[in-house]
Amino acid sequence: MTDFEWELVKSFNRFFEQGRVGGIAYRLKQHRFASQIVDVLVDSSHKDFYLGIECKSVSTDKGAAALYFTQHFSAGQIPRIDDFLKKSGRRGILAVELRRGSGKSREAHIIKWTELRKRYAKSSVGFTVDEIVRSPEIRRKGAHYVIEPRVWRD
Repeated sequence: MTDFEWELVKSFNRFFEQGRVGGIAYRLKQHRFASQIVDVLVDSSHKDFYLGIECKSVSTDKGAAALYFTQHFSAGQIPRIDDFLKKSGRRGILAVELRRGSGKSREAHIIKWTELRKRYAKSSVGFTVDEIVRSPEIRRKGAHYVIEPRVWRD
């Protein structure tokens, strides 16, 4: 599990422990020869927090200008996730962490899966870093991400 995925799970669980909304975030154990459905699962009776989250990291310090469907997703991964989300009734989220380089703050943004699905169906190459930055931000407080309900609402 990457640091970003782990931090997102911890951030959701901190939010739930504060008691505003009941729920739990977790990761299923990843097996070497089995494909993982999504990176983070969030269970809650509140519809805004019944989520399947796919996490991606983009190193902008190494010249990455975009998150590319062919480079950042494995073959068949997007249709597999899409099928899981439809069958489970979860809302899908793509969480993208932009890594700016050593000594610089990371930032994360969310893209609704419905937007990803539209873009993928049009045979687009992905999302530019500028488009990602214009998406809702998962704010940080120190080294931790903070879950703010307004960002995750449908």
